[in-house]
Amino acid sequence: MSSHPPLRSHSRQTSLVNHPSRLRQSHAADSDPAPDSFVDEPTTLRHSEESTGSTLVNAATSARDRLVDGYFRISARSSCNSCGTGDCEHGILSPHIFDHSNPKRRSDSYGGKLDSHGDVIHSVLGDAVADGLIGGNVEREDHGENGETNKMSTTDWLARRHGITGRRSMYITYYFPFLQWIFQYKWAYLQGDLIAALTMASFYLPMSLSYASNLAHVPPINGLYSFVFNPVIYAFLGSCPQMVVGPEAAGSLLVGQVIRTTIDKGATGDEDTMMHARVAGVVTGMAGAIIFIAGITRLGFLDSVLSRPFLRGFISAIGFVILVDQLIPELGLAHQAKHAGSVSHGSSLIKLIFLVENIKYTHGLTAGVAFGSFAIIMFCRFLKRRLQPRYPSVAYVPDRFIVVVLSAVFTWRFGWHHKGLEILGNIHSTSGSSFTFHWPFIPSYMNHIQEALSTSFLIALLGFFESSVAAKSLGGGEGKHGQGIQGMTLSANRELVALGVANLVGGCSMALPAFGGYGRSKVNASTGGTTPMSSIFLSLITVICVLFLLPYFHYLPKAVLSSMISVVAYSLVEECPHDIKFFVHIRGWSELTLMFIIFAATIFYSLTLGIALGVGLSLLSVIRHATKPRIQILGKVPGTDSQFENAEANPQALEFIEGCLIVKMPEPLTFANTGDLKNRLRRLELYGTTAAHPALPRVRAVEHNQNIIFDVHGVTGLDGSGTQVLAEIVDGYVSKGTRVFFCRVPKENSPVFKMFEKSGIVERCGGLRHFVKSVDEALRMTEVESLSEFYRDNPEEPRL
Repeated sequence: MSSHPPLRSHSRQTSLVNHPSRLRQSHAADSDPAPDSFVDEPTTLRHSEESTGSTLVNAATSARDRLVDGYFRISARSSCNSCGTGDCEHGILSPHIFDHSNPKRRSDSYGGKLDSHGDVIHSVLGDAVADGLIGGNVEREDHGENGETNKMSTTDWLARRHGITGRRSMYITYYFPFLQWIFQYKWAYLQGDLIAALTMASFYLPMSLSYASNLAHVPPINGLYSFVFNPVIYAFLGSCPQMVVGPEAAGSLLVGQVIRTTIDKGATGDEDTMMHARVAGVVTGMAGAIIFIAGITRLGFLDSVLSRPFLRGFISAIGFVILVDQLIPELGLAHQAKHAGSVSHGSSLIKLIFLVENIKYTHGLTAGVAFGSFAIIMFCRFLKRRLQPRYPSVAYVPDRFIVVVLSAVFTWRFGWHHKGLEILGNIHSTSGSSFTFHWPFIPSYMNHIQEALSTSFLIALLGFFESSVAAKSLGGGEGKHGQGIQGMTLSANRELVALGVANLVGGCSMALPAFGGYGRSKVNASTGGTTPMSSIFLSLITVICVLFLLPYFHYLPKAVLSSMISVVAYSLVEECPHDIKFFVHIRGWSELTLMFIIFAATIFYSLTLGIALGVGLSLLSVIRHATKPRIQILGKVPGTDSQFENAEANPQALEFIEGCLIVKMPEPLTFANTGDLKNRLRRLELYGTTAAHPALPRVRAVEHNQNIIFDVHGVTGLDGSGTQVLAEIVDGYVSKGTRVFFCRVPKENSPVFKMFEKSGIVERCGGLRHFVKSVDEALRMTEVESLSEFYRDNPEEPRL
């Protein structure tokens, strides 16, 4: 019989085990327990410094490691030379020392409460409600100097610890930012805010008329209503000082899709403008309700659900749809389209066929005004981009407002409206008064609510995403050298609440959906807008326009409004080639396929199908990404003792440890990503990789799976489902006689380790000695276990 058990090729462990005398010498040198006990008392997570398994590790480490390990061992048995305690983690390389005799100082150095655990009330309501409104003594325990127990949240605990007063008022100013920025307002901001508001009004008030009449198919004044209420409400509740909310092309087009659906089903007629306005109010109110509920339930992370390819494909498709839609009024073919059956409500392909067949009926004056306005606006746009780096003041030139004014003056002066050019005509409210409030959620509108639910959800999602992009690009409103509003922090949840309230109020006035726009907000910032007062000024200017200036829009040609929308549609499409080029360059074929599917479905069938496909495929991608376990098999880097890397990335450059399967779990284990964990582990056992097809016969020998080492450093969270699956995996290995080890497990008082103990994983593996600090230490433990089994099976074998 062999005098020593067969061992795998692992140089440091083999040299020690093949020469037990060295091991005995190192035991004697350290005055640790008897050498025979090293088999029975291996290194554990809890007693790593005092166990004889640690001596086994120290005997194999370098001189530097022995120095540091010896320092820790001495510190554990006596007081620390740095802080005077015996249970600290200070080493000779500690960056700084806490004063352990002063718990308050130690906590302050950390900053947060060390032993805080949330309760149901704070988890559901949050600190603001639980602490600021209903009291503050409902969550966590804090032991005072006299031993009393006070329950409070981490926020309340920190505030009291650092002497912060007015804790309830800080919640009020946080959730009502108006109270924060209004006291910082200076007369120096007034000029910039007013000029920015006038500039935005000259650009976007005519645009709102275009969105309402040409895209949403509602009275033009309903587009102005979006600038009456929404900006001022956002100024009170929003967390981005320079962002301006208003109607957008995509949301207006989606409202028009709902109205067309109601017309097709006979619920309303083509000329029933009152019902169209009420349907628009229903859509806007539902979008506001959805986004408001998302805000109070803390769903601000939803802006990350939609992928970039989906957004680019969908936005580009919307731009293309708008361009095709506007070609009909720009060519003066609106009358023919109304009498051509399903053209007005058909797909873009049907409209393109209609345009080709009826191009001969083009109205020359209408086409000239439309394409002339389009060319002028595009030329000014190009010129501004070229000149603005050298002459920033060109941003103040209201080119679109000039085009609107001149076209209306020319139409009145030369009588173009008598020559077949359609004009806007009298603009008035459908109810007869300047401002109408009408609650949209009434039982008689239930059929409209059902039709608009899915579209309203998408409007809310897209609007919030665009607002989030604009807010993140603008930041907290601090200008150069710290000028501007100070102390306002962006919050996705507060943005949801602000936008939700704004659109709920807008729905009551039958306005179009309004969200933060990147282009509009950049115009505000670049023309001097510093505070939310610019949004308030914009609302006041719109109110003046509604009350006094509407008659002056009478001669405004509809072709000019169509051309302005076409410019917006072009801007939606122009970034698509850049994204396509990027994905082609990186070989992102899945992203390109998603973009093409959404674009084709929208163009050749309908906008609704494109929406459904895009959202469905994006959600499937998110679910697939979330449920896929990212486990890895590790290999040792040659020439190192404790460096391990992903073996699947470069298998030729790493050493595999015979008889061991080292598995790294780099993420929390939850119900979402543990469903397929067993199958992926089985693939690692059979093939050494998770990429192999399960039809392949076994290529990895069974003896290489005698020891399973789980590196769970990335498992920072573990729920009940994940724990159950992991316990079943451990039971399966143990029942087959496979040794299971865990390394880099969170500390014993952590929730993850407690789940290990409660589920029986610790006991089933073999106790705490199977929970070690590193992968290389786990490998040494496998050697120890091999020796233990060898001597147990061969009791007559002498122990050297």
